[in-house]
Amino acid sequence: MVKKLILTADDFGFSLAVNEAIEEAHRNGVLSTASLMVGAGAAGDAVDRACRLRSLRVGLHLVLVDGSSISPPHTIPSLVNLRSEFSSHLFRAGIDFCFRAGVRQQLEREIRAQFQAFRDTGLDLDHVNCHKHMHLHPTIGGLMLKVGREYGLRAVRYPYEPVFPSWRASQKNLGQKLLSLLFLWPWLILLKKQLQQARVRSNNFVFGMNDSGNMHLNLVLRFLQYLPSGVTEIYFHPASHSFPEIGQTMSNYQCEEEFATLTSSALGKVLRDSNIQRIVFSDL
Repeated sequence: MVKKLILTADDFGFSLAVNEAIEEAHRNGVLSTASLMVGAGAAGDAVDRACRLRSLRVGLHLVLVDGSSISPPHTIPSLVNLRSEFSSHLFRAGIDFCFRAGVRQQLEREIRAQFQAFRDTGLDLDHVNCHKHMHLHPTIGGLMLKVGREYGLRAVRYPYEPVFPSWRASQKNLGQKLLSLLFLWPWLILLKKQLQQARVRSNNFVFGMNDSGNMHLNLVLRFLQYLPSGVTEIYFHPASHSFPEIGQTMSNYQCEEEFATLTSSALGKVLRDSNIQRIVFSDL
């Protein structure tokens, strides 16, 4: 079976430093796709860059936790505070999405607003995923696919990181990786079923979940060494320099190091010399 690879940068639009890194990593590196935060502070700048870089495929990075909403706060009071800020507590938010009255309708309203904001950019929708992989939540996954059908959704990130290739590459935290997969497994199965029923394509594997924010060159080269057959996505959080917006949830991220990885001539040479087929989500 052929090995296919998608290289993605998340959080496009989060800050100018992120946008600069994504543009440079596409122009002079190996980056092929980016996931746009339509409500982030530098989203307008990201769209301008994407319009100039027509070969960069852009998808929607739905934000429903740890970020700001598109909808006014009074229209989604169960989701945000008066400053339009979502909760940064993922587990608590997930419980609320299941049990708080009216939350499903509010989630659908906000998801639709973000899809519409992406459509308004005029960019082609390459893929959709959720910030912090919240589309693993069955309520969000179902609403994402329901609303996405109206906006031409064709491909979604499937956030399954295979334990043993990941461990062989990193040589650390086998127990932690196994426990993480054990916790996520029921939600992965549910998401796979939702994708199949909606006839939406996805990757088979992903690397970047267990080492998010720390995708340095040597690690990525080892991921390529142990890349499984099928479609694998490796995703990054690059930035051209440090920036104050990074916040506590990303305080341990080595964004500049990830930018250096994506623009490394060594990585480019390995990919050119390999039998790995480079694709984007819309090729699926």
